[in-house]
Amino acid sequence: MTLTRRAFALSTLAAPFFAPSLQAASNLKIETMANNLDAPWAIGFTPDGVLVTERDCRLIWFSGGKRRDVTGLPDIAAQGQGGLLDILVPRDFKTSRTIFMTYAKPQRHKEGTAVVRAKFDGDRASLSEVTTIFEMRKGSGGGFHFGSRLVEARDGTLFISIGDRGNDQEAQNLRTHNGTIVRIAKDGSAPQDNPFVGKLRTRDEIWSYGHRNPQGMTLDLDGNLWAHEHGAQGGDEINRIQKGANYGWPVIAYGKKYSGGKIGEGTAKDGMEQPEHYWDPSIAPSGYMIYSGKLWNAWRRHHFVGSLKFDYIARLTGAPLKEVQQIQSDATARVRDIRESPDGSIWFLSVANGTLNRITPS
Repeated sequence: MTLTRRAFALSTLAAPFFAPSLQAASNLKIETMANNLDAPWAIGFTPDGVLVTERDCRLIWFSGGKRRDVTGLPDIAAQGQGGLLDILVPRDFKTSRTIFMTYAKPQRHKEGTAVVRAKFDGDRASLSEVTTIFEMRKGSGGGFHFGSRLVEARDGTLFISIGDRGNDQEAQNLRTHNGTIVRIAKDGSAPQDNPFVGKLRTRDEIWSYGHRNPQGMTLDLDGNLWAHEHGAQGGDEINRIQKGANYGWPVIAYGKKYSGGKIGEGTAKDGMEQPEHYWDPSIAPSGYMIYSGKLWNAWRRHHFVGSLKFDYIARLTGAPLKEVQQIQSDATARVRDIRESPDGSIWFLSVANGTLNRITPS
């Protein structure tokens, strides 16, 4: 099998190793595009192929029917939930050859979510001009809740989600980056129209706060930012992200502590945002895509979220958002990331199977 170099008439990278079997989705076909992946975390499409991150510090390049490990990665702390995490191929990649990635950066016996910018050479499968343009303050030990999704806004700035790092009270502390979504320019600087720029006892990069562990983030077709985050025991949320807004963690939540105890003050409080949707019990969401409608016009503007816990892809629509379908098969075991490719097909990573997969109409 080969991967063509056209943008993006993709053929399979590996023959499917099972017969596609879908529940309530007989009009869909799932193909395995690559296998033998180890804790895959994120997908990035270029005009020449596909990049996949693995949490244990590998970046893999699939192009021209070949699979190659990319050299030149920075020093990464593969600790607990941390490691090499998200990848972003920006809109100007064809001319800039620049990519961005999030990772757990070593920080004086601790580690924190950071963003690296690099030039990618597909012919050599290598990175150059590798520069860390942002790292959270302060770092934490323990290896929990890095968040770590990357989104390019329409104006070219970057949004980065950061979890509370297991220190839940810090999500309400604007002097740290814990439990926030931050916005930076591509050189790492804080844009002057960020909501807390120049204010005392705040971090200039913060865009929103009160988040627990956002492992999915995307733009809708109008350019609005959306994110979902893990709750504790119940209470996984989808939020439309507003400038300067407080999303409540750990003061309000729709779940319980793992011990069964109450979290914070309840489910609502003045000055704190309500989710657009929440799950109880938790589905452990990861990866997020709002679909263009290119191949399935009926799915235009629908939300797609992977479930690590229940092994399916959730499709949501409506106002308020409602889960209307669970796309489930042997392939959808612990879905970590989900993306729309340039041709409109839907790609996702299965952690349990170690596979990169593609959904197309049957």
